[in-house]
Amino acid sequence: MTYSDLNPMDSHKKVPSGAVGGIAFAGFTLLIIGTFSTVAGLAAILDDDYLVVSRRYAFDLSTVGWGWIHLVLGIGAILVAGGVFTSKAWAGTVAIVIAGLTALDFFFFIPYQPAWSLVVIGLSVWIIWSITQARGQDI
Repeated sequence: MTYSDLNPMDSHKKVPSGAVGGIAFAGFTLLIIGTFSTVAGLAAILDDDYLVVSRRYAFDLSTVGWGWIHLVLGIGAILVAGGVFTSKAWAGTVAIVIAGLTALDFFFFIPYQPAWSLVVIGLSVWIIWSITQARGQDI
């Protein structure tokens, strides 16, 4: 079974409703995380005072550096969400990679925005779980 086999528009295939729901959840959540990450990245790039930089942090990047990381991952998440919605074969694997990188990015970002970082990490893990569960369904 491939990721593209889960297309709910193909009526001659029996698709488990849980798999379609998991894919839809992952796609929408990836789109939301990507949008917010893109906005946060643009805000950090355009305004150096957007983030309060803590002292003595091992992964101390400039505000603009964090902005570019968020912007690139956000745009990537938005593009991959489009692939998830259109049931592209590559989208499931790339969605897992993007969600993992986003979770890692926001793990290092916890000292700057702790509450939002923990929410994004949790949603990223949930995206990974949703995609892997849908891909593991036996159709």
